Amino acid sequence: MPERSLVIGCGALAHEIQHLKDLSEWHHLDLQCLDAYLHNTPEQIPGRLAEKLRLAEGEYDRIFIAYADCGTAGEIDKLIEGKPQISRLPGAHCFAALTGLDHYDQWMQHTPGTFWLTDFLVRHFDSMVVRSLGLDQQPELKSIYFGNYTTLVYVAQTDDDALLLQAKEAADFLELEFQHMPTGMANFEQSLRWCAA
Repeated sequence: MPERSLVIGCGALAHEIQHLKDLSEWHHLDLQCLDAYLHNTPEQIPGRLAEKLRLAEGEYDRIFIAYADCGTAGEIDKLIEGKPQISRLPGAHCFAALTGLDHYDQWMQHTPGTFWLTDFLVRHFDSMVVRSLGLDQQPELKSIYFGNYTTLVYVAQTDDDALLLQAKEAADFLELEFQHMPTGMANFEQSLRWCAA
């Protein structure tokens, strides 16, 4: 019988986690998600995770945190240090976990000025990027926020022509070169299997 497991995920990955859970029939795996808008305030992520972990204490055999470091400067790792029953998504960002760490690192070495989008961020580009950064009200801020970027990479988990078009439109809006990287979810699924076994 599989151990009872919990995934505490970023809301931006909720759809993907639930899809893999259903597809693989991981009935022993529970999913709880934090608000995807924490992307914009990563300093709040560790505290919110700590609260979730406190509430889950003693209830699960394994807990997987579906966050990479995500701009927390190592605070998630400090939170789970010395707790072998808790693991997290590898890498600095979920983009690295989706593309594969080696591929991500090689890409960033050659194209450090890369802005990454996932399916979720493409779907919510207007609210998560344009409006949250105030670009709809002050378009002149675009050059301040994105002046050091050269490329927008759409890391696609699905084969969706509508999302691909939206991603291209996002690149045009930000005046960045567009790259499409269809990764699927194989790398992400491999990370989740640690707690799904």
